[in-house]
Amino acid sequence: MADRPEPPAWVVEQPVLTALALVGVVLGLRIILPYLQYVLFGIVLAYILLPLQQRLEAYVRPMIAASITIVVAVLVILIPIVYILSVALRQTSQLVTAVRNGEVDLETIESTLAETGYSVDLTTLYESYQDAITGGVQGLATGALEIVGGLPGIAIGLTITLFVCFALLRDGNRLIEWLYRVVPIEDRIQRELFEELDQLMQASVISNVLVAVIQAVMLGVGLAILGIPAVVLLTVLTFLLTLLPLVGAFGVWLPVSIYLLAMGRTLAAGALAVYGLFVTLSDTYLRPALIGRSGAINSAIIVVGIFGGLITFGAVGLFIGPVVLGGAKVALDIFARERIGGPAVETGSEPPTEASEDAAGSRATADADGDG
Repeated sequence: MADRPEPPAWVVEQPVLTALALVGVVLGLRIILPYLQYVLFGIVLAYILLPLQQRLEAYVRPMIAASITIVVAVLVILIPIVYILSVALRQTSQLVTAVRNGEVDLETIESTLAETGYSVDLTTLYESYQDAITGGVQGLATGALEIVGGLPGIAIGLTITLFVCFALLRDGNRLIEWLYRVVPIEDRIQRELFEELDQLMQASVISNVLVAVIQAVMLGVGLAILGIPAVVLLTVLTFLLTLLPLVGAFGVWLPVSIYLLAMGRTLAAGALAVYGLFVTLSDTYLRPALIGRSGAINSAIIVVGIFGGLITFGAVGLFIGPVVLGGAKVALDIFARERIGGPAVETGSEPPTEASEDAAGSRATADADGDG
């Protein structure tokens, strides 16, 4: 590739062109921001589907391969996700309504817990929070109406997602080449950034999510065998909790086991506790096997990235939030390395002091004199 002039040079020599480029970027961002989460979802979906696209391109043209991949994504990913979420939402509404109408036998649970030595007045507790529960039900109903009312906007957003995904699958290589030409960063640094971001995406989007899916399905099957109601809702909750380090499936099977014990189903409670512990411990083997060398994305980045990503980017923030935080750390590491003009400093290592630099210079001089 041809060498690019230094940024200060082309900024001074082409001020009008630079201003036009900046205006174009600002206007482009204003257009993208209203549908940013759908654009990000398209990027994540394209990353997940890239292996299938590459396999298909060995037999057909990129456009046909991308079209087939998009159809597969709609049938295998999008439609099942929409169906599962709709069932989970319905089960949530039914569960909250049952508690509100007093269909849950709180007295039986109280007496069973009292026999085990735990005296809890669930009726009084429920009455104390009845207003909050009622407000929650009303909020849930309002949220459902907002979702229904916003279906046209969601349809437009999903259309944008599919078109972004299609374009990236078909012309991803051209986009990478375009970034190399346009972004005023040295090619070697861009390659390093792409490699690091690829590892972050692998750890957060594929490996971490795949672990959560496996554990959620495992626990969901166990709950279904035991005849636990609202299995789909509990499976979705397991998936969400498993994305978080140190929480996982434990946050679902333990409360359900306590509930079964309170209802007098001792055998089912014990079986679920043993099976749930097995599902939780499987995390120890699944994550190293699937994440492997990409485990550099630490727990703090995952937790903050997930919650912050949800607020900033919506549902897709579950996956893209940790990548954004991890990418920011990588960019700062590379910036610090280039600023000091040396290799990246490992975490916990001490920066070189003037005394050590003088000592290194003295040794180099002595070696040169010795060679002479």
